[in-house]
Amino acid sequence: MTSLVTGFLRGTAAGAAGTTALNVTTQADMALRARPASGMPTATVSALAEQADVAIPGARRERQHRLEGLGGLAGTATGVAVGGLAGALRSAGVRLPAVIGAPLLGAAAMVASDLPTARLGLTDPRRWGSADWAADVVPHLAYGVATHATLAATFRADERERAEHPEGAPRSATAGSLLRAAALGAANGARSTFGSAALAWRARPGDRGAVGLLGSRVGRGGATLAALAEASGDKHPAVPPRTAAPGLAPRLALAAGGAGAAARRDGREGGPGALVATAAAVGAAFGGQRLRAIAADRFGSDLPGAFAEDALAAGLAWWGAGRS
Repeated sequence: MTSLVTGFLRGTAAGAAGTTALNVTTQADMALRARPASGMPTATVSALAEQADVAIPGARRERQHRLEGLGGLAGTATGVAVGGLAGALRSAGVRLPAVIGAPLLGAAAMVASDLPTARLGLTDPRRWGSADWAADVVPHLAYGVATHATLAATFRADERERAEHPEGAPRSATAGSLLRAAALGAANGARSTFGSAALAWRARPGDRGAVGLLGSRVGRGGATLAALAEASGDKHPAVPPRTAAPGLAPRLALAAGGAGAAARRDGREGGPGALVATAAAVGAAFGGQRLRAIAADRFGSDLPGAFAEDALAAGLAWWGAGRS
């Protein structure tokens, strides 16, 4: 089976192809309807910078140009990240037909782009007209078609080889293995690096693949340092919200990758666990942020909630990284 790292890299390439298709479709629409370029990417970056108390240097015109460039880069990063997540899932065994996979990828990219703007109060999709929806849906559908087609092409040789040599097929997932995948995914949704650190510390001599690499001296040290750094940096007020695309995409990718790696370590199919872990990561990312806001209202600071979340994420990661 293709490694998760290779799958993620193939996915980023597919996401770049999809982003190109999205941009071409958007620009063609602008040329045909003579509509102006959207100012939403620039407004989103500006609002996020203001929330994080990060000053964009330069005079008014220079600052505006920088914001426009950052808005374009953020859109590209979102498309590449969604593609990378799709590649990691495909390498874990999640293979959907084009009629389902392409629209699903387009919807994922659309949510990753539109959710931050809606949460920042910059737009309200409930008030969009049909022309507004078409201008958003059609380019993202083009993204989904191009990304899925590129992914399928890059994975085709590996999947043909597996079909021709089915010996040694992995065992099916069980309820217990899916519960551990959900725990590992929830840990990643709260702290993106805790799952990798737990897999590193629970690795055994002889483990291969991603778990074997994490269990090496270098891998274990790097994963531990990353987890400690995130636990510390997570409490800084300038850290962007985890539910924005730049924070959410790596959590989902690491959740799917970690669950898939754990399944392969145990000789099981990686796809079901990766899907369960991804869903759990989404729930933990949004739910954890909400619970910390409630703790902040009650205690006057979100630190009690943050430390409680650290402990919960560590416990879930340790149990989820166990063998099924």
